[in-house]
Amino acid sequence: MFLVVGVVLVIVSTPPVGVVLLVIGAFLLTPLAVIQPGQTRVVQYFGRYAGTTRRTGLVWVLPFSTRRNVSIRVNNFETNALKVNDADGNPVEIAAIVVWQVTDTARATFAVESYFDFVQVQSEAALRHVATSHPYDTNLPDTTSLRGSTDQVSAELAQEVAARVVVAGIEILEVRISHLAYAQEIAQAMLQPQQAGAVIAARERIVEGAVSMVEMAIQRLENESIVDLDEERKAAMVSNLLVVLCGDQRATPVVNTGTLYN
Repeated sequence: MFLVVGVVLVIVSTPPVGVVLLVIGAFLLTPLAVIQPGQTRVVQYFGRYAGTTRRTGLVWVLPFSTRRNVSIRVNNFETNALKVNDADGNPVEIAAIVVWQVTDTARATFAVESYFDFVQVQSEAALRHVATSHPYDTNLPDTTSLRGSTDQVSAELAQEVAARVVVAGIEILEVRISHLAYAQEIAQAMLQPQQAGAVIAARERIVEGAVSMVEMAIQRLENESIVDLDEERKAAMVSNLLVVLCGDQRATPVVNTGTLYN
């Protein structure tokens, strides 16, 4: 309103009054700010913190004040793949996804230089500390490991990160391990026990199935009176069938057509 009247007066009749009205209009319009959803304005009045405007839309703040935009939306990032030694001294590679949000805009603005960089650095420091506190894998009962206790390690990591970034007014919503593996220089050697365990488990299933098949074959031969086997021949048949069923190589059968007499 003051701007419109001031422009009219400057053009029509009284330029001094119009100029005054223009100055007053500019003074009243300068403190106006548009705040979008999920955004805030941290207001400083002559260097002092005056408060945070959280109401969305067109708002009027203190004139001659400094305003800084601070987002309160949920953010997330993935840390770099860190190479650390676990509790047993084995080099491992680990990374995590951190979900965070600004809850105290004043601390986020004035307590640290850059709260985003602060969260990233502290998250990696916490991840390194937690990774060195547990072994990668273990066979001991009631022992936490990075691979076997992922949920527990993630919860511990979230608490560690939250304690480090609370000074910056940051709330940690979730932390999840996104990458975990042995370092390349020892990966092949450390995976051998796992491969051996998988081979043993597969062999156990093969033997269990082979014994069941042999048992079924002997029972059917006896029940249907196809052949009369004494104990010695049963033992030989069981041995031959187990060799065929459990062997890695493809069996080459020999067909016996009878005894040749001269």
